[in-house]
Amino acid sequence: MEKRQNSANHIKIKTTSTAKGMATIDYFERRLDDKKRLTIPSELRAEFKSGVVVTRGFKKYLHLYSKTVWDSMVEPALKGDILDEATADINVKFRTGKIESPLDAKQGRILLDQQLLDYAGISKDIIAVRAGQYWRLSQKPRGLKTRA
Repeated sequence: MEKRQNSANHIKIKTTSTAKGMATIDYFERRLDDKKRLTIPSELRAEFKSGVVVTRGFKKYLHLYSKTVWDSMVEPALKGDILDEATADINVKFRTGKIESPLDAKQGRILLDQQLLDYAGISKDIIAVRAGQYWRLSQKPRGLKTRA
């Protein structure tokens, strides 16, 4: 199922069906508003009811986690061995500029810090792709056509 919305900040949602026949959203595009807020699709807001955590990604993109996933999966993984350099490096990457916030109750928005946007090279148009338990946020490449 594909859904188009008319608002300038809401571009497209792509869904797929699970084995049980339920639709899950695995891709969406958005345009940041003038205050650098990202609107989470209404179909996904329950996933983020615990809040959101946004960090730098492994490469030039951002990770978007629900607070529940961050607390139950990421934090324990970041503990690692106190003398392990790889663990230290990933902690520095994920914690530098990390933001935690609730989802705006009315419109489902989160404010993205400029330093995170700069890291990922995001100016206005964002592509969000589900990567298992989290989302990758990146700049929509110029000339990329939205799938019809």
